[in-house]
Amino acid sequence: MALLPQAAIFLGAAVVAVPLSKRLGFGAILGYLAAGLAIGPGGFGLISQVDAILHFAEFGVVLLLFVIGLELQPSRLWAMRKSVFGLGLAQVMVTAVPLGLAALIYGLTIETAIIIGLGLSLSSTAFALQSLAEKNELTTRHGRSAFSILLFQDLAVIPLIAMIPLLAPAGGDSGGGSGWLEAAKVVAVLAAVIVGGRYFLRYALRIVALTKVREIFTAMALLTVTGTALIMESIGLSMALGAFLAGMLLADSEYRHALEADIEPFKGLLLGLFFIAVGMSLNISLIFESPLEIIGWVIFLMATKGLILAVLGRFAGLNWTSARNLAAAISQGGEFAFVIFGIAVAAQLMDNGLADLLIVVVTLSMAATPLLAAANSWLSGRGKSQEETPTKPEDMEENQVIIAGFGRFGQIIARILRARKIGFTALDVSAEQVDFVKRFGNKIYYGDASRLDLLRAAQADKAVIFVLAIDDVEASLQTAATVTEHFPNLTIYARARNRKHAHQLMDLGITNIRRETLHASLDLSQAVLAGLGLPATEAARSVKTFQEHDERRLVAQHAEHNDEEKMIYMAKEAAEELEELFDHDARTEAAE
Repeated sequence: MALLPQAAIFLGAAVVAVPLSKRLGFGAILGYLAAGLAIGPGGFGLISQVDAILHFAEFGVVLLLFVIGLELQPSRLWAMRKSVFGLGLAQVMVTAVPLGLAALIYGLTIETAIIIGLGLSLSSTAFALQSLAEKNELTTRHGRSAFSILLFQDLAVIPLIAMIPLLAPAGGDSGGGSGWLEAAKVVAVLAAVIVGGRYFLRYALRIVALTKVREIFTAMALLTVTGTALIMESIGLSMALGAFLAGMLLADSEYRHALEADIEPFKGLLLGLFFIAVGMSLNISLIFESPLEIIGWVIFLMATKGLILAVLGRFAGLNWTSARNLAAAISQGGEFAFVIFGIAVAAQLMDNGLADLLIVVVTLSMAATPLLAAANSWLSGRGKSQEETPTKPEDMEENQVIIAGFGRFGQIIARILRARKIGFTALDVSAEQVDFVKRFGNKIYYGDASRLDLLRAAQADKAVIFVLAIDDVEASLQTAATVTEHFPNLTIYARARNRKHAHQLMDLGITNIRRETLHASLDLSQAVLAGLGLPATEAARSVKTFQEHDERRLVAQHAEHNDEEKMIYMAKEAAEELEELFDHDARTEAAE
């Protein structure tokens, strides 16, 4: 089948199945799985090349890990080292023991049992993180614990794959010298990626940003992920791990939010395709042949992992509600099991029939995850403990304010906020301005603040105040319209370039407006009056009278600002009214 008809089938299946699944309360992931099952070989047979599609769709997991890396600065990763290498290592090792023993009881060799135990101990990064993100639980205690365990599992895949040939019947005689050479090669490539990502990659992103061609910046973002993933794959490491490393290296760069906004649509579509491909790979005939055996393995796998995760969660300091949520989130098998069991078949550690059975068990455990999560939510009820409310780590910056436009106006606001130790996120569309401001130690991100995806990446939904300090009038109005429409609870404080700009902002419902030259002009006017010999109190009162009158006229003129003739008439009327006010003030002062 040609590419376009296949794309239409995938999109049509997703559009039908996912909203229906969400409507029934099962979540999007189960909808994707159902769509894949329907169009795959086990359903209507509309798509047959399952392996090729699954291999391509795994790039969605790669993009997911890149976005996660963008949100995880190296300092935060270091702060998480105990949970990653403590809780993560304990989960893999403790879980592998009962699963491996079950394989031994099943009649398999000890080498095969070790591979099965370790392979089934891994959970699905894509399923777990997507499910947690849907429910806004990534920042809860159990969400952060789940992420730590999943991160360690991704790291553990590397030595696990390297171990399989050593367990194979003819795999123990490999020379130690070649092993040391491979290890040295891995270290050298990792060092090159870290140095290149830290210095060269930022410079390359700056060069591309200077072109001001949005689609080229998007292409650069995708090239960054693809290139790093391919480099890692070439030395036998996980592509997802390479993408995570690239994202983490760019986590504190000025292009973080723009990269995340550009990657997000591709990540969402490819992750959906990955879940569809998993559903397509489900061997329905095998389920009908041995239903009790397969269901028994699925229940044993999820119950064993769930119980161990809950106990480890308690040892890690979680309460029972958090520990149960952790168990429900990552008790399924993982996508890396497909790779591990495939390599084990090639190494003659298991036959194709056993590998197919295990893959069906892992796939069904993934499909059962949304159902288990729904059951867990039902058990938890509506009340959540204080620990289950989303919280941010102590070392994360609280971005209560977003400043759009970081020129002379926005920078003054930022300096005052920083002096008061109030966190903010600054956005500017000019790569030159971003580069210039960074030299003075200011924290600023590259991106067009009128883009909804960029505002979401900058967490506008969690901010309190939006400072609109963009110099260009059209860009300012477009940004204001986007913010007022999609973030109605965000209070906007806007800079107006002139009176017409102020009226246009008022049309959008913005009331906190400051005309950029008004206060400076008033201050100078007061100085001029004083310089002409007027007493300081009289000069100040004249300026105050003008300011109050001007604010009243601004509101009165707002309704007529599109009628040029009416505006001209009102301006003349305002001038006459102001003269009368000054005359009245003079008569009042003389009478006093």
